[in-house]
Amino acid sequence: MAKEVLVFAEQRDGALKKVSFEMVTTGRTLADQMGGECCAVLVGDGVEGIAAELGKYGADKVYVVEDAKLKDYAPDLYAQAVAEVAKDAKILLGGASAMGKDLLPRVAARLETAMASDCVKFDLDGDALLSFRPVFAGKAFVTIKVTGSPQIATGRPKVFPAEENAKAGAVEKVSVSLGDAKAVLKETKIEAGDRVDLTEADIIVSGGRGMKGPDEYKILEELADALGSTATVGASRASVDAGWRPHGDQVGQTGKTVSPSLYIAAGISGAIQHLAGMGSSKYIVAINKDPDAPIFAKADYGIVDDLFKVVPEITAEVKKLLAE
Repeated sequence: MAKEVLVFAEQRDGALKKVSFEMVTTGRTLADQMGGECCAVLVGDGVEGIAAELGKYGADKVYVVEDAKLKDYAPDLYAQAVAEVAKDAKILLGGASAMGKDLLPRVAARLETAMASDCVKFDLDGDALLSFRPVFAGKAFVTIKVTGSPQIATGRPKVFPAEENAKAGAVEKVSVSLGDAKAVLKETKIEAGDRVDLTEADIIVSGGRGMKGPDEYKILEELADALGSTATVGASRASVDAGWRPHGDQVGQTGKTVSPSLYIAAGISGAIQHLAGMGSSKYIVAINKDPDAPIFAKADYGIVDDLFKVVPEITAEVKKLLAE
């Protein structure tokens, strides 16, 4: 059976990212509708041992490209490896993560095809992939049909489910003759702290200009701690520009796009640039003293009150509930 849907499986330091499982689950659904196979391509050095995990989520086959040159992410070499495997696929999917946003357009250019990025839904029109994505900072949605081959698209992390659906997950090694990397990784700086990354967090507690200063974020940190290991702290652009939080915490059009199950916005007015980065959250809770703040139009639940009074009370109630 020919390859129908191929998924780029992102890994870091020998561990698969959650978005890889989300995209394989999505690829499996599309492949079943097309009556074809769902395969994955895994690139790196010494990564064959983790390939079987992709079979748990619906991959019939996993193509593994291993080389010492692929130990760290090298854009041109990764693009060469993925393009070599993807050239016969009908559809190529990947996550709209930092790596996916950089890599998949390079693959599309190599294969002389187009792509749809940061999609929140996929469907089929026959064998044609329909990709749905937000535009104009989330004010509208467009449907994109790629006429080239393969049809390439990236899906927004945390929007698609990652569901186990065990298939063979047969591993096939693929040899690719790689040249020298045009860009070489010299250093990796990892942000301090042990919280889950914003793009993978299930719960995000974000603060904006209403936090008044960097020291006040401790109440949001305490709430995130009470909510558990899947919770983290975010910030608006105003807070980051003021130097209250690092850029890695920024949610919004010029920061990170997130889709948690719960997004708590404390002291955030709700500018369209911020809404573009968190509008796909499943549930949004807004806390703001201004009843006319735009965030309330997007929120599922709103609290018009002083966040410095409300947040500690929520933290106390969360601790009480979890202790029962």
